[in-house]
Amino acid sequence: MNLMHQIITKARNRRQRIVLSEGTEERTLRAADRAIADKIADIILLGNIAEIKALTIKYGLRNVLQAVIVDPIKNERKNAYAVLLMELRKNRGMTIVEAQKLVENPLYLGCLMIKNGDADGEIAGAQNTTSDVLRPALQIIKTTPGINVVSGAFLMLSQNEEYGANGVLIFADCAVVPNPNAKELAEIAVSTAITAKTLIGIEPIVALLSFSTKGSASHELVDKINEAVCIAKSISPELIIDGELQADAALVPFIGQSKAPGSLVAGKANVLVFPNLECGNIAYKLVQRLGNIQAIGPILQGIAAPVNDLSRGCSVEDIYTMIAICANQAIMK
Repeated sequence: MNLMHQIITKARNRRQRIVLSEGTEERTLRAADRAIADKIADIILLGNIAEIKALTIKYGLRNVLQAVIVDPIKNERKNAYAVLLMELRKNRGMTIVEAQKLVENPLYLGCLMIKNGDADGEIAGAQNTTSDVLRPALQIIKTTPGINVVSGAFLMLSQNEEYGANGVLIFADCAVVPNPNAKELAEIAVSTAITAKTLIGIEPIVALLSFSTKGSASHELVDKINEAVCIAKSISPELIIDGELQADAALVPFIGQSKAPGSLVAGKANVLVFPNLECGNIAYKLVQRLGNIQAIGPILQGIAAPVNDLSRGCSVEDIYTMIAICANQAIMK
């Protein structure tokens, strides 16, 4: 049974309530239709009910109307959600009038439904930017206790089982934080290790990557990596983590033994943490295209409940896959 089959099976066995905030978007509706047919989640669509019904006919979808459809404008719980939002943001001076307007925004409504216990996870981003998706999540759901930074991980699935956990690697951060400081980098490492353990069931072996391996170069960028390793160990003392490591030293056993003898990580890493977003984003796309490796994500991590951001260029398959992953995140929460 491959990894995605395992993730889908777990989602099917413990169905979660997943909000699709862009409920009138074609790819989202097609993914919802398939997810409902495959019983991998209980789908909640946000959008105008009449419009969604018309679109199901237009696209020839048979299962979408089994979803719960919530109209953000005419939602019968609109006032209750507005009061909840006002309470959450009153220290920022939010008024009930402002809250009533914001709850008409599907991205805010989806997060409020999670906060109120009416949903287990949310997916958006086919039509909205990452910042638009993250803003309400951070204002309403907030970050995981002990973690102050949200990051994006990619599952990298290869037919070559030589590297990582039988061909499975996790790359981070490839989606959110442009230039993390040492503390943020440490929190990204810890969050990604949690994703590895809870989502795909592997024991995380975490490498913080650099252009240097164990002092082969001296630079302030290398110092940041070493500081991040120390902070990560203080946050999660049981975590198997090491750095600074070059990518080949992290992945290739004989190179790891040569460059970093005695390291518990060198040559064995299955979680790769990049020094900044530029490196992470370039790396996953190069590996995906040149190495013919499947890249699944970004999987947002560090939020207290699952909220996931899609690429605006995503496919129906991408959204379907993310529904299953979001459901698994909710199960583990």
